[in-house]
Amino acid sequence: MSCLVKSNYSHQLSSTAMAMCSSFCPQIPNQLRARPICPFPTKPQFTLSVKAFSSETSNASSKADGMSARIGFLGLGIMGSPMAQNLIKAGCDVTVWNRTKIKCDPLISLGAKYKSSPQEVAASCDVTFAMLANPESALEVACGEHGAASGMSSGKGYVDVSTVDGATSKLISGRINATGASFLEAPVSGSKKPAEDGQLIFLTAGDKSLYELVAPLLDIMGKSRFYLGDVGNGAAMKLVVNMIMGSMMASFSEGLLLSEKVGLDPSVLVEVVSQGAISSPMYSTKGPSMIQSTYPTAFPLKHQQKDLRLALGLAESVSQPTPIAAAANELYKVAKSHGLSDQDFSAVIEALKAKLQNPPK
Repeated sequence: MSCLVKSNYSHQLSSTAMAMCSSFCPQIPNQLRARPICPFPTKPQFTLSVKAFSSETSNASSKADGMSARIGFLGLGIMGSPMAQNLIKAGCDVTVWNRTKIKCDPLISLGAKYKSSPQEVAASCDVTFAMLANPESALEVACGEHGAASGMSSGKGYVDVSTVDGATSKLISGRINATGASFLEAPVSGSKKPAEDGQLIFLTAGDKSLYELVAPLLDIMGKSRFYLGDVGNGAAMKLVVNMIMGSMMASFSEGLLLSEKVGLDPSVLVEVVSQGAISSPMYSTKGPSMIQSTYPTAFPLKHQQKDLRLALGLAESVSQPTPIAAAANELYKVAKSHGLSDQDFSAVIEALKAKLQNPPK
């Protein structure tokens, strides 16, 4: 598989890097991007150019010599499915697995291969991505019976794009590294729509050579990527980001309800907020549906609460007070108790409605 792409950088890697052509289709820079990069099912010829990192390029190129076009993807939920689909549409050779096989079928119809266990996927692929719902699932899929680690070996790479705590990420890293394979944590900032549009932000840490090797794949699935050093730093950055996001949504919910309570039009509040210094795409996107009490799931509320819980644990580990996040976490827990776990995290506003409707006696 090969394709013609434009790089964010004018620097072209030498013929050594061209060995990666069968593996990767890097993404057109954001300002020039058009989807899809390599229209499916055609797989046209391409010349690979990647973002150059002067201190590590030679190592990544050398490692690329032994890599072919086999990409594994484990976990096909709200995020994983569109991410894997973007890889397939870019012309990559993708093998998928999910606990519920029916979720694999749409991707198989697009050309993906299927294996019946994470172990089989890892054994048949050169780089395996994993997008799981929580630390327990991420650990089980990587290290459990018939887990991906059982299929890893020297020369392979494992990229965990799940949102987990640093301790879990380090456990998975240690198990993967013990097989001789390389590990990269790469949790994403973004929800369903950014995943579909290839607009995710990757927060990576771990093996630098693997990072550079898979950079073109990250560029297919995302709009930007950050390398943050040692394993655990990517997880920590993601938890801090989601802690801020969860707290913002809780505060926004309070504002919407207060505006209505004092006789203002909450729709106008959304417009005012969208034009001011605190403007956020989250407010303008979520606000109108929240006013209508509808919460189409882009990021499940249960996952937001899980991330707040993990962020509070991270803060506790370094004795950092986080009173606002702690209060927000309690509100999401109330929302979960009202059966809203699988709704979008913006449904947290319903927890405030419940409190208003049932004030303490």
